[in-house]
Amino acid sequence: MQAKIFSAVFCAVVCLNGFWTADIFGQEKSNPQPTETKPTETQPERTLPNPGDDIADNQAAPKRRNEKYRIGYQDTLEVRVFRHDDLSQVVNVSPDGTILMPRIDRPISVVCKTERELAETIGTLYKFYLRNPFVSVRAVEQRSQPFAVIGAVEKPGSFYLNRRIRLLELLAFAGGPKVEKAGAKIQVARVGNVSGCAEKDGSASEDDEVVFLAYKVSDVVTGKDNPWMQPGDIVSILEAEEAYVVGNVIKPAKISLKEPVTLTQAIAIGGGLAPEAKTSKVTIQRQDANSALKTETVYDLKDIRDQKIADPVLQANDIVNVPKDSLKSARNGLIKIFTGGLPTLIRGY
Repeated sequence: MQAKIFSAVFCAVVCLNGFWTADIFGQEKSNPQPTETKPTETQPERTLPNPGDDIADNQAAPKRRNEKYRIGYQDTLEVRVFRHDDLSQVVNVSPDGTILMPRIDRPISVVCKTERELAETIGTLYKFYLRNPFVSVRAVEQRSQPFAVIGAVEKPGSFYLNRRIRLLELLAFAGGPKVEKAGAKIQVARVGNVSGCAEKDGSASEDDEVVFLAYKVSDVVTGKDNPWMQPGDIVSILEAEEAYVVGNVIKPAKISLKEPVTLTQAIAIGGGLAPEAKTSKVTIQRQDANSALKTETVYDLKDIRDQKIADPVLQANDIVNVPKDSLKSARNGLIKIFTGGLPTLIRGY
């Protein structure tokens, strides 16, 4: 009985399904919907880059290129060929920018390649001898981008870096300026391109001349002037220039010119004027930096005090000489004789 009921239900469902299907297809055939034909726009054909295309041709390539370390002269490389220890070795980049590998009968140019690019190059060359060679390259000593810091710093020396660096950070590597010796100036000698990887704009070449750049220590320390450094730069913090104050001052002294120092300030550093100083004939002796010619300029401190003339700023190796006033000397001698005789006169009474 249950089998008969199931058969009847199954037949009913099949009949209804056929009816609905016929009704739907009938409506579609009897009432076809008009279709609007639109002109199709021709889309530009997009081509995928070939595996051998240079990534530098892409728009974002310059940024990625600078973020990767590129092998240079004097670097030491560790080249490993998987499952072939006889081919794996540690090699130094030769002066001509190449390395030699076993079974490869010609030098391999490595300068300016990334570790990955060089591994692919070596792997391609080994395909003549090995099946599906897997090669890895690592620059174990990155010595092709040197920076040097010399002069009045705590730890002068050479630094080998694999990234870009600014002047302030480079000075920090050298321990910073020596407070007691450092002057106000930083000199950067830019010797040109030493990495061997010239930029696309052609700004670096083998015959680049040395360029000297000057910065103020205060500007760099405060972040006002903090330029990017280039491989090969030699940074020198110049020692403070000096001037001298002699003659009739309380304490003749050597004056550090870390900051601008004027004539009257130099006398104050020397403890001030001695009693016999002649203030109308103070001289500054100066030697020309490009010759042996010496000049001597006379100043009257009263004119400087009354702002009739500007207080001159001292230069390196200037000698400030405060002469003796003969009248003051004679008068002071008489006073000493007179005051020195008073106790004798008093004791005589």
